Amino acid sequence: MSGGLKVIAAGPGSTLQDRGRLGHQRFGVSTAGAADPLLLAASNALVGNDAFEGAIEFTLVGDTLEVAARSCRIAVTGDAELTIDGQPHLPWTSHRLDQGQRLRVGALATGARGYLAVAGGFDAAPVLGSVSTHLRSGLGGFTGTRLQPGDHLPLKLAEAPQEPERVLDPRRILDRSGVLRVVLGPQKSHFTEAGMATFLESEFTVTAEADRMGYRLDGPAIEHAGGFNIISDGIPLGAIQVPGTGRPIVLLADRQTTGGYPKIACVIVPDVAALSQFRPGAKLRFRAVTVEEGTDAHRAFAELIGNLPALVETAIPGGVLDSERLLSLNLIDGMVLAGKAPDPPPLRMDRKDTP
Repeated sequence: MSGGLKVIAAGPGSTLQDRGRLGHQRFGVSTAGAADPLLLAASNALVGNDAFEGAIEFTLVGDTLEVAARSCRIAVTGDAELTIDGQPHLPWTSHRLDQGQRLRVGALATGARGYLAVAGGFDAAPVLGSVSTHLRSGLGGFTGTRLQPGDHLPLKLAEAPQEPERVLDPRRILDRSGVLRVVLGPQKSHFTEAGMATFLESEFTVTAEADRMGYRLDGPAIEHAGGFNIISDGIPLGAIQVPGTGRPIVLLADRQTTGGYPKIACVIVPDVAALSQFRPGAKLRFRAVTVEEGTDAHRAFAELIGNLPALVETAIPGGVLDSERLLSLNLIDGMVLAGKAPDPPPLRMDRKDTP
């Protein structure tokens, strides 16, 4: 058996995910893939992988893993409790572990999903071009299922390279709200003017019926114009179906490929990622945008993901070097001669985050 990670304890919803199984929906194959591609890409950037290398997506609580390779380098994104051999460590930072060490990813303080990436990636066989796990069909991942205690997760690298650790300040990439941008349609005509007004002017609540397939929302009923059945057609990511109850359902990564309820709108991709972090009980609203506005937001989201390696910095003891931490440190260097401090170094303007 190759070197890898042994699952000692598994979270309730931990699966292997990458970008998804694209291009096969017309054959009835769900795309699956990371519910929050931004956090997936951030975890990979921290360990030097390509943005959409397969990583462990965990829900609410992560896993306890033991290193069964000579060494490995991991990074966790999400506001999760993280310990190595019982000692607390920071998320959003890479960590090198040696054989026999144990990593525990605890509960998320905020958000619903986090990601654990390993340098080089997990050695899982792609199915239709992707290692993403789709639970309902049993495709992908390691065994087509959630992680279980005793599972062995093989790694592509038997040993982690000796290099500085990396850190990413999540405040530089996360700017999300409870207002989800939508492009109206494609079955807008299946709703009355009053129904459209209800959809755009009301507050909705995420119910307990929320998983990787979709989020069922509670709130005022959205009025249909006539019946609520249509000839089944394709379901894009973020599609909002409104069944006979009048309560909307937002479809996510593990969605079905076709459906017969009218779609009042589609949530744009960046806000689908934001929605995937909402827990039951969270409140949200919808705001209509044009196709052009949605396309621009999608393009900016893709550019942010592509630029993540440039935002990663070398880690320092104690975490992110920000203004609060600067004020807590003694930055005086050198000796004072003849009552005069040494000249300060020239101001650098070559950092992208320099104001």
